[in-house]
Amino acid sequence: ETSLADVAGTDVARNVIVLRSLGKFFGLAGARVGFAIAAVPILDSLAEVVGPWALSNPARLVARTALADTAWQIAQRERLNRDGERLHALLASCGVGQSTGTALFRYLRCESAHELQDFFARRGILLRHFTNPAAVRIGLPATPLQWQRLTATLNEWKNR
Repeated sequence: ETSLADVAGTDVARNVIVLRSLGKFFGLAGARVGFAIAAVPILDSLAEVVGPWALSNPARLVARTALADTAWQIAQRERLNRDGERLHALLASCGVGQSTGTALFRYLRCESAHELQDFFARRGILLRHFTNPAAVRIGLPATPLQWQRLTATLNEWKNR
C-alpha cells in the first residue's frame, strides 16, 4: 500500500522509476534478482545503458516461485511487521533511544553510535555504523536464540 509501483509509468507518474529487488524480503540476495517498473521509453533507455542482466535458470525458477507465492508473502509481511515492532519496543525499553526504520531494520541515531557498534561487535552482533549523523542500523534477529542474544546484549549495554 505504500509503493508507487501501481502508478509508475502512468500519466500520473510518467517519470517515476520503481526499483525492486528480491533480496531482503524474499531472502534471495545471492540470486541478484531485481527489476524496474517504469514507462516503456524509460525502460528502453535503462536497457540501453545497463545492458542485459543475465539470470541463471535456477535464479529464474526461484524468483518466479517466490513472486507467485502470495500466501507466503502475506505471512512474511505480517511476521516482518510484528518483528519490526518488537525490535522497536526492545530498543526503547533498553534505553538506547527511539528508533525509526522499516519492518526489516531499525535506525538509531545516537552520539555513542561507534561505541555501541563496537560493544555489540565484541559480542558477535554486527550493527551497521553511520558517522554523519552518528547512528547504527540494527537488523531483525532471525531466530529465538538471536533475539535472546540481542536482548541480553542490550541489557548489558544499558547496565554497563
